[in-house]
Amino acid sequence: MNYESGNALIIGAGPAGLTAAYELVHRTGLRPIILESSDQVGGISKTVVYRGNRVDLGGHRFFSKSDRVLDWWLNLLPLERGADAPGGPDPEATDEVMLIRKRLSRIYFLRSFFDYPVAFTPETLRKLGMAKAARIALSYLKSVAFPIRDVRNIEELLINRFGYELYETFFKSYTEKVWGVPCKQISADWGLQRIKDMSIAKAVLHFLARPFRTVENIRQENVATTLVDRFMYPKFGPGQLWEKAANVVAAKGGEILLNHNVTRLNVSGGRLIGVEAVDATTGKTVRFTGDVVFTTMPVKEMVAALDCPVPPDVRTVSDGLQYRDFMEIGVLAKKLRPLPAPQSRAASMNLIPDTWIYIQEREVRLGRLQIFNNWSRYMLRDPDHTLWLGLEYFCNEGDELWRQPDQDILRFAVAELASIDIIDPADVIDGVVLRVPKSYPAYVGTYDQFDTVRAFTDTFPNLYLIGRNGMHRYNNMDHSMLTAMTAVDNLVNGVQSKEAIWNVNTEQAYLEGK
Repeated sequence: MNYESGNALIIGAGPAGLTAAYELVHRTGLRPIILESSDQVGGISKTVVYRGNRVDLGGHRFFSKSDRVLDWWLNLLPLERGADAPGGPDPEATDEVMLIRKRLSRIYFLRSFFDYPVAFTPETLRKLGMAKAARIALSYLKSVAFPIRDVRNIEELLINRFGYELYETFFKSYTEKVWGVPCKQISADWGLQRIKDMSIAKAVLHFLARPFRTVENIRQENVATTLVDRFMYPKFGPGQLWEKAANVVAAKGGEILLNHNVTRLNVSGGRLIGVEAVDATTGKTVRFTGDVVFTTMPVKEMVAALDCPVPPDVRTVSDGLQYRDFMEIGVLAKKLRPLPAPQSRAASMNLIPDTWIYIQEREVRLGRLQIFNNWSRYMLRDPDHTLWLGLEYFCNEGDELWRQPDQDILRFAVAELASIDIIDPADVIDGVVLRVPKSYPAYVGTYDQFDTVRAFTDTFPNLYLIGRNGMHRYNNMDHSMLTAMTAVDNLVNGVQSKEAIWNVNTEQAYLEGK
């Protein structure tokens, strides 16, 4: 291919799509044209602004084991001046910076806070009770001595790693909230991808080493991601970085078309030659031609949009792929109820220091709670007098909760917070409901036959599947970026095999978890 001219069509302006465009404008002569179905760049890593308060859809820690990704981020948004200095950051730092944040994520269970990952400290044992703690210890020893040999699902994987008692106490309920199906029906691949070699032994050693560790370099090369203590965060939320990347792409001749929903992929002679999209502002169908296509659209929709014959077995597997959707509910409040945890500087609001909290209480549907004040005070219009919370509900598009009017959902969410003693409804000031379809490619349905789809799509030499939904893989943001970077590497170097792209986030070195 001649890289001195021509179009590269990119479906989706999330992290993978924008990374591909950014790499293309810096490394090739191809002109990227990004077609984004929504009215904003960033995908699920965008920042939504509601009445001056910013929402991060899911909580995005900017941390990676990849120096290439870290350097890419910092080239766009450098660290705040003095972030690693003994005296702290420069208060006059520019707005276009990465902040350094201390990570604290805990489990809320039995109206108490537990370390995440669970650390078997005297305080943990006291909260659980000695009888429960003894059962956990014995169960773990049993799993070490008699592991399940043929691990087929996430339940068996977690039992092998942590023992049945700990799995049942801290993992089962939350995992089933996320996916909406029993753990026995979820492929073990999801756990292998998210926790890699994490175990009780590693968590204990990490906890014991805390008093002896010096402040880590932000790269924290020798720390498993699940145990990372510090991370970077854009001053105004994750969308700030992706908006900056989009501006760079546009300045270098790329085009980003919002509100363009791709409906057809044109194929001729075994190659992609163009795509068709509906412009939501005019209702018209527009056709774009290109020499190469990068797609981050859900695989199920992408295969259905191909205008060439698709083998029946490929279509069957593609049609059987499933997704999990979620809702982010922003709740603005005056204060929290006093919680059994240390308070931070904002004692008047009962502000606790967590960035997010895993809600393990089984009587509520709420899965995770973000406290945006602790991500960046610049996420709030009035950080000195208000709390800005993000409530995550995992659901299916079109189910009963999803279809309810926003005000009913907001009342339901506030009532759940009240029922587990986190907030008094009288202290709620405002709120917003954000629906996020196809957030998580699910490891159920026909996922175990996905190689059939992959083998078919790999036959198109100029089609690159990248990103979370584009590959039907629960990648984090950095891994989605790496798939795009690797795809451009292949293009530039004339590599036909897609193997390196599919191998991203399969190596043990990444140790990814969340």
